[in-house]
Amino acid sequence: MKRNLLMAKVLLAAVVMISLGCSRGTAAGVDRPKLVVGIVVDQMRWDYLYRYYDLYGEGGFKRLMREGYNCENTMINYVPTVTGAGHASIFTGSVPSIHGIAANNFAIDGKITYCCTDTTVSGLGTDSDAGRMSPRKMLTTTIGDELKIATDFKAKVIGVSLKDRASILPAGHSADGAYWVDNATGNFITSTYYMKELPGWVKAFNKKYGGKSEREVSYSAYGNLITAEMAKAAIEGEGLGQDDVTDMLTVSFSCTDKIGHEFATHSPEIRDIFVDLDKKLADMFAYLDQKVGKGQYLVFLTADHGAANNILMLREHGIPAEGFLAGKTASELDAYLKKTFGTDRKLVNEISSYMVFFNREAVDALDGGYDKVKEAAIDWLKDNDRLAYVIDFERAAEAPVPAPVRERIINGYNHKRSGDILLVPNPANYEVDSEEIGRGTTHGVWNPYDSHIPFLLMGWGVKPGTTNAKTTINDIAATVCALIHVQMPNGCIGNAVINK
Repeated sequence: MKRNLLMAKVLLAAVVMISLGCSRGTAAGVDRPKLVVGIVVDQMRWDYLYRYYDLYGEGGFKRLMREGYNCENTMINYVPTVTGAGHASIFTGSVPSIHGIAANNFAIDGKITYCCTDTTVSGLGTDSDAGRMSPRKMLTTTIGDELKIATDFKAKVIGVSLKDRASILPAGHSADGAYWVDNATGNFITSTYYMKELPGWVKAFNKKYGGKSEREVSYSAYGNLITAEMAKAAIEGEGLGQDDVTDMLTVSFSCTDKIGHEFATHSPEIRDIFVDLDKKLADMFAYLDQKVGKGQYLVFLTADHGAANNILMLREHGIPAEGFLAGKTASELDAYLKKTFGTDRKLVNEISSYMVFFNREAVDALDGGYDKVKEAAIDWLKDNDRLAYVIDFERAAEAPVPAPVRERIINGYNHKRSGDILLVPNPANYEVDSEEIGRGTTHGVWNPYDSHIPFLLMGWGVKPGTTNAKTTINDIAATVCALIHVQMPNGCIGNAVINK
């Protein structure tokens, strides 16, 4: 009798433990951190870790390098290397060919569209189209989506950035919220894709920090400040990392990109914004130590792309560099094709992210058809001495280009969304608005200055170390998912780095 009673108590205790495990959304015996924090620094070249090393304090980038695991040879393995594609690729572990974010702007049904525009939703915190955004154009899951699935959707996932695409795409489809800044008001907003009303903690944050102009926010250290403070407010407002279910926060610092475009890679302005960011990171890590607990959170830091050195600076030191006039080239190509095929209709919509987009309706209506127009366009473009290669996207696998470049072209090509022709400029050649070269820069190509990015992990489950082994942007999601024991995203083509 006593033995039966004892067995009944043991069975009851086991049932209770199982039910508690199910209520937390975690499998029995699975050990996970309280919080995963994914940090992206927009337009951060890998070498910024070292160029300003002596100016950094001990608690930011240096702490990541000292206490964390540093993947020194992480490359973007597709083109174009732009913000939308970068943020999607980091958090999906995939490439534009699969996840569908072929650039910041790409074609759907022949019409150029922005990567996050969604006219089926409305903005919250704004009456403008700045709020009509969602992740619906992304075709695959993210780390956050898989964490949601692994915890029976009990985990909370939040995205924060000045830019909409840098908040929305990392957070994923099932996120509890993604917040970005409406440049017209300086306030953080979201859309009805996520919720019906802007949370009270966001409204309170806007009262304290909002109201600044785009220039004040996006082109100064204030952008770093409000991004970091909004990340903290999300942790406080949503209780992230405060229970037994692992949560995720994605944070993208965007003013580094704005300043880089205007002032370029070796300017005092870019130096100052990265030194300031280092301080903001140190403060954030100290906050996480206190709020979540040192060793109880996993943080990783990377970039969506790098940037080219300024053309004028390179020329001054004898290094070949030229500007590529995309707008002028598109107009001249359109004029040539119109004359060649005897039509007044516009045949070239635009050249964007080094991709030529045809007006497919007009092109298909011509006697020669699409293939003839494309062939003529390629022949004409090949005479441009600022282009190394002109690639027919549909035949990229056969293109006579070095294998690493060809792989990037194939990975970046989404046949339903990308342009018709890809332009590969010579090294140190990048898109400019006029022959009069300015002091800024840009990005978008395969070369190391645009594709070599930092990737560091620190905290829960990470032992200090460094590797120079080949790593790709796709390995980031695979590594994080391996560390927290959740399935990698459904389009992931990467491999776990530190669990090999």
